[in-house]
Amino acid sequence: MNPLQDKLILAVDDEPDILETISEELDMCTVHQARDYVTAIQYLLSYTYDLVILDIMGVNGFELLKQSVNLGFPTLMLTAHALTPESLKKSIQLGAVGFLPKENISSLRTHLEDVVMNQGKPIWRHLFARLKDVFERRFGPDWKEKDRFFQELERSLRNQRDADP
Repeated sequence: MNPLQDKLILAVDDEPDILETISEELDMCTVHQARDYVTAIQYLLSYTYDLVILDIMGVNGFELLKQSVNLGFPTLMLTAHALTPESLKKSIQLGAVGFLPKENISSLRTHLEDVVMNQGKPIWRHLFARLKDVFERRFGPDWKEKDRFFQELERSLRNQRDADP
């Protein structure tokens, strides 16, 4: 059985075609859609979500991320325009469990399955391995070495991997 089967998901993006693509990718789930911050907040306060997917630009995604994490919902950031090391870092710091470039939306299901299988905990190790080429192409091959935060995160993920059975 698919780990996403019958999950309740909130997808927030100001682009209707992205919301449609998310719904198509996650056809085994119930997907609520919001195109703006106010609607998203109303949904967040009215339902208990298994997963939340947030755009960064156009919907005040970082504020929504704070609310979603505060409510205990595993939240993945999905972005095109805010695809920067700074946005990735801020997403991690605010408690996102993942960060996916819109150009890789076809792998959304796989990332969300990882989150569910990991019981809602962050999937950074898997995500960095899977999207290594994308991040290096966009950020440069030494992007992690340029920021102490990412160096420490990489060390922490390595130690976590070594500790896993």
